[in-house]
Amino acid sequence: MPADKVNAEVRGGLSGADYRRAYSPAMARYAVDAPTLVHLVQHGFEGGEHQLVAPNAIRTDALRLLFAAVQRGELTEAAALQLHERMTALKIRTLGDRVSRRTAWNIARDQGWDDLQHAEYLAVCVLQADAFVTVDTAMASTADGIVPLAPLAVLLHSD
Repeated sequence: MPADKVNAEVRGGLSGADYRRAYSPAMARYAVDAPTLVHLVQHGFEGGEHQLVAPNAIRTDALRLLFAAVQRGELTEAAALQLHERMTALKIRTLGDRVSRRTAWNIARDQGWDDLQHAEYLAVCVLQADAFVTVDTAMASTADGIVPLAPLAVLLHSD
């Protein structure tokens, strides 16, 4: 029997996300992207009752955003590096294993995309999260219909 069917049987037929909601309702997992990570640390977010998940590349992608903001004159270098330190300290479960890479490949192929960047974030959501949170409206439109979406407020407010 395939592993996913065995796992589903162990979970009483529930998907991973449904199983976590049913047996750990106070804690949810939310996939986030780099713009959301930057937004969170800019607004003093230090973690909460929910777990954040993302692909391994999230901190590098976020650092690129900070660097670009410095280049455009929107942030000082000192401020950007301070935000980088906050990002580094924030607990995020990151994935970059064979299954997540293959899932990203499949999502990109099925959507007809030219690269895997967005697909990596959505793959992590498919595999490990209850929903995807993004402050990027274009990414939210891209993700809609592929993964469940949740508003930023779920990370900022306790249940």
